[in-house]
Amino acid sequence: MHTMPDAEVFVTVGVDTHKDVHVAVALDQLGRLLDAIEIPSTSAGYAELLAWASELGTLDRIGIEGTGSHGAGLCRWLTARGVVVVEVDRPDRRLRRNQGKSDTIDAESAARKVLSGEATAIPKSQDGNVERIRILRLTRRSAVVAQGQASNQIHALIATAPDELREQLRDLTIRKRVAVAAKSRPDRQSDPILATTKLALKKLARRFLELDAEIKDLSRQLDQLVETTAPRLVARRGIGTHTAATLLITAGDNPQRLRSEASFAALTGTSPLEASSGREDQVVPHSSPSRSAQTAWRSRQSPRTSTTSERRGIVRRAVRDFGRTRSPHLFSCQTTDNRGRVPVSVTSLHRSPHASPARRPVRAKSRITG
Repeated sequence: MHTMPDAEVFVTVGVDTHKDVHVAVALDQLGRLLDAIEIPSTSAGYAELLAWASELGTLDRIGIEGTGSHGAGLCRWLTARGVVVVEVDRPDRRLRRNQGKSDTIDAESAARKVLSGEATAIPKSQDGNVERIRILRLTRRSAVVAQGQASNQIHALIATAPDELREQLRDLTIRKRVAVAAKSRPDRQSDPILATTKLALKKLARRFLELDAEIKDLSRQLDQLVETTAPRLVARRGIGTHTAATLLITAGDNPQRLRSEASFAALTGTSPLEASSGREDQVVPHSSPSRSAQTAWRSRQSPRTSTTSERRGIVRRAVRDFGRTRSPHLFSCQTTDNRGRVPVSVTSLHRSPHASPARRPVRAKSRITG
């Protein structure tokens, strides 16, 4: 009696990542649950995961939740070994309400999203100059926040300082206040409140100056790195270092993961979205998953003006008229990886200054006559 040969099993794995351990669930090509495993978030654990999945059948794809945080190490390790990795978003809240919440459920949900084709995004490689830019920007942003906090504390101390000290510093700019406070010498023989306030101001002023030097150093390194990575991008009018850095971080070190101009436009919130219903035919701006990229584009559209009110007016008009424009503007830049200069076309639907506004929504005529 002839028997049917066993069909080849193609394994799809979903991984729910955490700080110390990762939980993985394997499904076959028909969506049947094969097995589950918990591994440590170390290189040995990654090897154990790959060996476990290979024993179950032919490994097809691995969907990882949190490729930009706890799953970054696993994603890089698997990609370096030729495994196809898919980025998976967090589970839907409605699904969590219906099925509950556990690491195994989240891992199975990730695997089913990959198997069904709902999750198709290629994760960022995080292995080139763009990742270096992201790290420097993160460090610089924290320094700017800390400097702002020090400035606010100096302002608050001066507001409640003894009259002698307050009269000396109240009319000075923050830079002059810092310069005076950093050179002050608290006299312990005088009023203890005055001496303590001077000591606190001196510490805050020195902290402000240290952070200021750190910010300038990081800004200089960012300027050089962004100029090296995307010279054509920063050469465009209205795009500075931080706007270019934001767009590069949004695209990642492997911008080829963005399959088309429309995908990058949707990622940055610059693509039109149909919002027609009934008699109204209209287009609204797409809701961007990357708010920083959307903010970068809006700042790119707003030229420098003499007054803040004029600038705000330009921003309001740009946002209001955004959905009426359908003229795509090709945006390209070059990136450099560790293996040399690679020209990459990163495109976006951007509002062209010469584009004519689209038709206003036209109310359809009623078909009822008589």
